[in-house]
Amino acid sequence: MSDLVKEFDDYRAKMNDKILADNNKIIKRIFNLDTNAYTDGALDVKTKELLGLVASAVLRCDDCVKYHLETSYKIGLKKEEVVEALSIATLVGGTIVIPHLRRAYEFWDALEANN
Repeated sequence: MSDLVKEFDDYRAKMNDKILADNNKIIKRIFNLDTNAYTDGALDVKTKELLGLVASAVLRCDDCVKYHLETSYKIGLKKEEVVEALSIATLVGGTIVIPHLRRAYEFWDALEANN
C-alpha cells in the first residue's frame, strides 16, 4: 500500500478510536449520522460520495477529500468521474481550491498505485 494512503488510513483509524473511546454521545451521534448519510437512498452511494468530495474540496478539507477519494475508489468510481466532480468543485470554490486539487490528484495516484 502506498505510504500516503497507509499513513492517512492508520492515523484516521487511531484518532477515530481515541475520539470514540471518550464515549461522548454527541460525537458518537455525529459519526453515526455521517456514516448513515452516505448509504443508498433517493441518491445512490456513488452520487453521494461525489457530492461529499465536491463539498470537501470547496470547504478545503484535505482529510475529507482523501476520505471521499478513497471511498470513491473502493466503490468503483472511475478517475474520469472523480476528476469531473473535482472540476465542479474548483469552479464553485475558485482558484483557492487548486492546491487541494493538486493533493487530490496525488492521493488518487497513490490509490491507483496500490493495485
